[in-house]
Amino acid sequence: MAQAHLLRRRRVVAPLLPPQDLAADQEHLRGTTYLINGQQRLSFGSNDYLGLSQHPMVIAAAQQAASRYGVGATASPLVCGHSPAHEALEEELARLVGLPRALYFYAGYAANVGLVPALVGKGDAIFSDVLNHACLIDGARLSRADIHVFAHRDLNALAQALAESTAERKLVITDAVFSMDGTIADVPALLTLCEQHDAWLLIDDAHGFGVLGAHGEGALAHWGIATMDGVAPAWQGRLDRLVYMATLGKAAGVAGAFVAGHPDVVEWIMQKARTYMFATAAPAMIAEALRASVGLIATEGWRRTHLASLREQLRTGLAQAVPWDLWPSDTAIQPLVIGRNEAALLVMGALDRSGVWVPAIRPPTVPKGTARLRISLSSAHTEGQVTQLIEALVEAAR
Repeated sequence: MAQAHLLRRRRVVAPLLPPQDLAADQEHLRGTTYLINGQQRLSFGSNDYLGLSQHPMVIAAAQQAASRYGVGATASPLVCGHSPAHEALEEELARLVGLPRALYFYAGYAANVGLVPALVGKGDAIFSDVLNHACLIDGARLSRADIHVFAHRDLNALAQALAESTAERKLVITDAVFSMDGTIADVPALLTLCEQHDAWLLIDDAHGFGVLGAHGEGALAHWGIATMDGVAPAWQGRLDRLVYMATLGKAAGVAGAFVAGHPDVVEWIMQKARTYMFATAAPAMIAEALRASVGLIATEGWRRTHLASLREQLRTGLAQAVPWDLWPSDTAIQPLVIGRNEAALLVMGALDRSGVWVPAIRPPTVPKGTARLRISLSSAHTEGQVTQLIEALVEAAR
């Protein structure tokens, strides 16, 4: 692995200053500047797209909940680990994404690994986008269903595979926003195909929830399907076979994930997903922190507006300025494709020496030959910090 430049190394990361120690003129450091292996760095590596992981209201909610509930859930949700905080969180999540019911999982990876086998099994068929996240891939393998992989966002190939399948139950699985490319799946077209071919659709909106939609509702609102007000009047398709999943450790800034959809479908998942049934629940303090975060997502639209502005600043600043390919993306994820593994590590190292942290992403996370810098923007970043990133990349190119 080392010879192929594929060896991963952990880094010790902590905020430069605790949130309560930041002075008024240091607010730009909140959620953007860290000590990485003891060295101060401006970070463009996290998924904290709205800067909520360091928000005082979210921190205070966790502290108050710890005083009330303690710091552990003590058992699985189906034993005694489901608190009033968890119950309220699920109701608020369902309301935000405009679907009837939601179910909270302690982790996004666990949610998908449990979800897929709960929906299909041996003799059934799964249709999976080639760039799906590892947790969807692993969930598909654990289900023992027949797996058909189609080219990235290739609706024609998917339609053909669905038409040729004789499986009794069919499940299409896809990221809504692809984590390493920033591309967005065509959810209306996928729903239409599933309706035509009597299939189910599972979408993983890990990187769209909180970022897409007028109120951060995610990919469904982005496509005009469902919003905080419920299913959009213009949408004429069916949603009873849609399973919507999103994580809460990215734009929401805390931890966990949730599944939402038709009440009977969510009930089935609760009864069948082994990663829900047999794992200790997340602490109630996490649920209360998320309730604060969900409220901020829904009401502070300026965060998404500022994020979009930073994205345009970055793309304009890098156009023709560096020799690498900044792939198209309308999300917070901006992939700067370098190519060779060694070259990506060299560019990452050059940025690091200039005080900027951007992680190099290599196979198997991305296809061979497409090693890249995965630039993650956050509404916590300032225009000056994005300018610093652009200047560091131009200098690295030299």
